Amino acid sequence: MRYMATYDLMESARNTNQWLGATARTIASYPGMAFVPNPAIQWMAAWGEVTERTFERMVVKPDWGIRTFTCEDGKDHLVNVETVVEKPFGNLIHFNVTGREEQARKILLVAPMSGHYATLLRSTVKSLLVNCEVYITDWHNARDIPVSCGKFDIEDYTLYLVDFMRHMGPDTNVVAVCQPAPLTLAATAYLAEIDPEAQPRTLTLIGGPIDPDAAATDVTDFGARVTMGQLEETMIQRVGFKYKGVGRMVYPGLLQLASFMSMNAERHSKAFTDQIMRVTRGEASDHDAHNRFYDEYLAVMDMTAEFYLSTVERIFKNCEIAKNEFVVAGHKVDIGKITNVAVKTVEGDKDDITAPGQCIAALNLCTGLPDSKKASHVEPGAGHYGIFAGKSWRNNIRPLVLDFIDQNARPARPKVVNTANSNSAA
Repeated sequence: MRYMATYDLMESARNTNQWLGATARTIASYPGMAFVPNPAIQWMAAWGEVTERTFERMVVKPDWGIRTFTCEDGKDHLVNVETVVEKPFGNLIHFNVTGREEQARKILLVAPMSGHYATLLRSTVKSLLVNCEVYITDWHNARDIPVSCGKFDIEDYTLYLVDFMRHMGPDTNVVAVCQPAPLTLAATAYLAEIDPEAQPRTLTLIGGPIDPDAAATDVTDFGARVTMGQLEETMIQRVGFKYKGVGRMVYPGLLQLASFMSMNAERHSKAFTDQIMRVTRGEASDHDAHNRFYDEYLAVMDMTAEFYLSTVERIFKNCEIAKNEFVVAGHKVDIGKITNVAVKTVEGDKDDITAPGQCIAALNLCTGLPDSKKASHVEPGAGHYGIFAGKSWRNNIRPLVLDFIDQNARPARPKVVNTANSNSAA
């Protein structure tokens, strides 16, 4: 119960701050306050507005916000977000552009399960939607999943990816972003042995910790320094009574958010101070740059305890993927069995979460793959976010990824000509 009490206490603190912000905004906005010629009143209203929005967004799943898309015919076509595979811990969804011919490139975006929702890749989806059929893994918030649905660790995650790839078929091009890169590599190798016909056409790994020991970061240092007992004691809590997953052991998204914020505390503090002053001066808007970024950044989700702990222990501490010793459902996965799936790695030169060297290690593990089917790219000056959603992605990385996909496209089957009918016709 102490873990549940801690979870509810943390939620109560968040809720209280949201209430304080709403109260301050409401009091300062009362018409009678206009008779008090004090700029502190305007600042109070601005502080309340920013504070209320900040703490409210922490428990709201963002909307994809992709409603229409302008195609080559010059018309706006509706975009329907359709669930094609539904599972307890995550769905496979498709962005279906109505009235548009099916695109030749079929891409499966594997979104990270690292504290944020899949909507973190919204801009990535929009950039690929131009000339691709885009599918994405939409992971669920663990706090909303009843205990009766069972466990979900990295092996279950890998098997989910296997099922999604099987559903989409062999013409799929998989793009894994950050955390899922090692597990996506393992899922591909698993298919190479168990169901070769279901393997994807290409696999692009973007900023993923394939070999965390290849280059140290604050993330890898933390993983090496802390013990599993310490992690379980300090990071794991039991979902409180407010949500459907009551009683489930989780790594709370609010704790993950606190970790994210602490890494750049001064920068975030300045961003919120500046936003309060912009609201005070009437220069802010509902969808300005600050709100667009933080509405997404602050929206966090809980991870199951077993997923978080197995990730730290097996991916970061034991380096099972890097050592090619990963086991899924009792089957030892051999990454060397990947022989005909083209693999590309993408890293950011300034990535402080997954430093250059960690992701490219995947190519050395693919011992059964010819060099002609391997590629790598290090983007100069790019940080972690930029390699999949920023200017570097839009201007440089996205074209390289699509070129890589096109270069490794399997040739279409030749048309079978009925020679008998053609001869008789002649």
